[in-house]
Amino acid sequence: MSKKNAGEPGIEIIETPEALAGQINKAEAFFIKNRKVVLGIGGAILVAIVAFAGYRFYIDSQEGTAQNALASVVYDFEADSLQKALNGSGGNEGLLSIADSYKGTDASNLANFYAGVALLKQGKYDEAIDHLKSFSSSDLLIHARAQSLIGDAYMEKNQAAEAISYYQKAADYEKNEYFTPVYLMKLALAQEKAGKAADAVASYKRVVEDFPLSTEVVNAKKYMGLLEGQVGK
Repeated sequence: MSKKNAGEPGIEIIETPEALAGQINKAEAFFIKNRKVVLGIGGAILVAIVAFAGYRFYIDSQEGTAQNALASVVYDFEADSLQKALNGSGGNEGLLSIADSYKGTDASNLANFYAGVALLKQGKYDEAIDHLKSFSSSDLLIHARAQSLIGDAYMEKNQAAEAISYYQKAADYEKNEYFTPVYLMKLALAQEKAGKAADAVASYKRVVEDFPLSTEVVNAKKYMGLLEGQVGK
C-alpha cells in the first residue's frame, strides 16, 4: 500500500477501506443534518428538468402549426404582396403574427427574416431592423444576408456608422466568392459616407485582391483609385 505523500490530503480515501467508510459516514451525517436543503435542491432540479421537457413539447407541438401558417403566407411574400404577407389575408396569419405568436419555433425565426425584408421594402426601417435582429441562422449565406440587410436599413436612415458595423459582420462571416464582394462594396460605400476614406480604400482593396474574378472588381478599382487621390496614396 502506498504511503500518503506530504501535501496530498485525502489520498487514503482511495487506498484504505476504513478511510472510505469514514467518508461515507460523514456524507450520511451531512445528509441527515441538511436533509431539507438537499431535498429542496434535488426537487428544484427535477422541476427544472420537467419544465424544460414541457417547454420543448409545447414548442414542438407549435412548430407544425407555425410551419403551415408560414407556408401559406410565403406565397404572398414571393408575389410581392407585402401588406398581405405581413398582416395576413383570407383568414391566414401574416408574418408579424407568426413571428410573435410562435416564439421559439423555427417558423417564428424565419418569419422574422421575411418580415424584416418586407418592412425594409416598405421603408419601415426601424421595424425592419427589429425583426432582422430577432432572426438568427447558422446558414452561412442567410446569416450574412440578414446582417447586410440591417446595414441597408441603417444606410436608408442616414446612419452610416451603424451600417458599417453590420456590413463588416456580413463581409467577415464565412467568406463567399459571390456575396462577400457585394458586402465589401456596401461596406466601402458606408465608410465613404462616414468620412472614413482610408477604411473605404482598404475595403475596395480587399475586393480587388481577394476576389479578382468578382464582377465587383471593375467598380472597386475605379472607386479605390478616386479615393486614393483624396487620402494621398
